[in-house]
Amino acid sequence: MTSCADIIANSNAQFGTSGVRGLVEDLNDATCFAYTYAFIQHLKNSQRLQQGAPVWVGMDMRPSSAAMARACLAAIEHAGCSPVFCGVLPTPALAHSALGDRAPAVMITGSHIPFDRNGIKFYRASGEMLKQDEAPVINCADDFPVDLFASLALLDEAELPAVDPIAEDNWRARYKQAFDGLLDGMVIGHYQHSAAGRDLFSQILESLGARVVPLGRSEVFVPIDTEAVSAADTDQARTWSAEHGLDALISTDGDGDRPLLADETGTYFRGDTLGILAAKALQSSHVVTPVSSNGALEKTGWFATILRTRIGSPHVIAAMQEVDKPDNRVVGFEANGGFLSHSRLSSPWNGVVLSALPTRDSVLPVLCVIALARQMKMALSQLHQILPCRITASDRLVDTAREKSTALIESLGSDPVRCAVLNCDGAALVSKDETDGLRMTFDNEDVVHIRPSGNAPELRVYVESSSNERATELLKHARDTVAAML
Repeated sequence: MTSCADIIANSNAQFGTSGVRGLVEDLNDATCFAYTYAFIQHLKNSQRLQQGAPVWVGMDMRPSSAAMARACLAAIEHAGCSPVFCGVLPTPALAHSALGDRAPAVMITGSHIPFDRNGIKFYRASGEMLKQDEAPVINCADDFPVDLFASLALLDEAELPAVDPIAEDNWRARYKQAFDGLLDGMVIGHYQHSAAGRDLFSQILESLGARVVPLGRSEVFVPIDTEAVSAADTDQARTWSAEHGLDALISTDGDGDRPLLADETGTYFRGDTLGILAAKALQSSHVVTPVSSNGALEKTGWFATILRTRIGSPHVIAAMQEVDKPDNRVVGFEANGGFLSHSRLSSPWNGVVLSALPTRDSVLPVLCVIALARQMKMALSQLHQILPCRITASDRLVDTAREKSTALIESLGSDPVRCAVLNCDGAALVSKDETDGLRMTFDNEDVVHIRPSGNAPELRVYVESSSNERATELLKHARDTVAAML
């Protein structure tokens, strides 16, 4: 007999930093079915799901997502549960409604990764699937229903079911209640590209009082990476801001869980800078973030406790759970701008209570930072001045096999003299952090951090320095040097 574990083992689609990722050709019907069925059985076996219970399902706008959704829906039904299909929508909107219903969820999305790839994110009734949930899924010994398949494709190619609008309705209501009137009189540019929920996000902005200028809408999938914004997108933001007289420019990645916010000059906030400011606006006491985030966090002195983790929202969530106490106001954020809340918090605008949402959210940090600026009677561009001057930048070396990245990191980790070559000035290495990849701090306070991506064959390069010019120079030098070493 063929088991789900057999199908999963024979596929090149694997768990990464957040969910299953792989080439579209590897995420065929059989693979999507096996992963989803195994996830449902894991929840049943751990007493977290009953027969016939609802499972919420959503997807992004990638061309491959509809077929994958069909396979996931079939697996949920085969496992004896009832799918609630929410169509194309942002990942956090799906997670928000599933959490409110105390139900698991399955989101078909490749987020920001290249067009030839896709993925699946799994949510338990309590939030994102954690790392300890992966092994029971991968090792699911249940029989795979080969009779439902012709080769690796489902025999029954049924149409997708009608879309239930409840998740979108709940998402609008969450932010209308907590930020009503925040954007009155503001002109907000919305770079829509091919983001899931792009119309929904515009509707939320309009409901809060903004005049929204839709920009850059595309029917072809655009893999926007909020952690490595391209030079072309940076220039485009400045042009749009000047052309339309914008007070702010907003966008998201492909599945709508990572934000981009630019000030009135069209200058984008770094994701980790956005996270620090949002955490302040929410009067957070405990902040959790990966090692790659901006060191200004500690230098502000604004937060009682700061925890650093490996990169990936499951690690951030696990650390947030460690400091979960009734009086703690716990949030987390990532360098890509994804913002998570583990506590009930009060809106910085009107005090309305916001339920916890322990998954990446692109809407909350944007609205919180705008609220902070309005309360401090500042333009968005002035908020940079209230932070210690630590500038981060990042890039990636695409088509770099994980094995090559790992070998380089191991080599550098044992050779402090060679590490110094990655610093523009050849400054000496004073410390290294191997929590995730290799993060090197030099005696001139520059930081260079390299790590293999958990989602794609890429080597990530992060830097931190004392000015924009220095960070730009350091990033180019470090990236080029690492490329030569590879």
